[in-house]
Amino acid sequence: MRVFKKYFITGLLIWVPLVITVWVLGVLVATLEGFVPNFLSAESLFGVDIPGFRFVLVILVVLLTGVFAANLLGRTLVDAWEKIVGRIPLVRSIYNSVKQVSDTVLAPNGQAFRKAVLIQYPRLGSWTIAFQTGTPSGEVAEHLQGEHVSVYIPTTPNPTSGFFLMMPRSDVIDLHISVDAALKYVVSMGVVAPPAPAAANAANVPPTVPPGVIPTAPGVRRPSNDGSTGPEQ
Repeated sequence: MRVFKKYFITGLLIWVPLVITVWVLGVLVATLEGFVPNFLSAESLFGVDIPGFRFVLVILVVLLTGVFAANLLGRTLVDAWEKIVGRIPLVRSIYNSVKQVSDTVLAPNGQAFRKAVLIQYPRLGSWTIAFQTGTPSGEVAEHLQGEHVSVYIPTTPNPTSGFFLMMPRSDVIDLHISVDAALKYVVSMGVVAPPAPAAANAANVPPTVPPGVIPTAPGVRRPSNDGSTGPEQ
């Protein structure tokens, strides 16, 4: 039974990631192909079924749309279309909300999910990884004293759901790891740890500790109960 268990688990470690990857790609391709009407399928156009034809067609349509919208005429038509959609009550709310999120997340010069940070959540002393999505603005920023940042806290193991918080900048620690590495750490429930930055290890620089947190690294001052800074450890 020990030998059986050993080889069975070894086989699972090989097949589970492969099967899940193929399944996710299959769902993605099937979802995209579902947007193509039947009269544009390979059977209707050529009389023969071509696997992946609808998926390639969707990719080409998206690519050509981007090329068209990049010039002055295309941009003018897109603006006119958005004005028309903006006059429809229910559609306007959904379209504008989705467009703002997509422009922020997918834009090449956007700053959403470009930085992984470390914060205390849901209480002091408990730490979790979050992603900086920007800074508060408008009326919200007027009610906040000091510098604040907007962060998204993903849940585990499904990072597509989470919590949105606006926190003081001093309570947020910037991490020198990529967003992909941070997402793997969250999805794996801490099993796949991100690599430590080589530069920080070489210099032996202790991480930044926000105010009110009792540090454990040598050389960092420990705050006392009255808020003053005590001697170094």
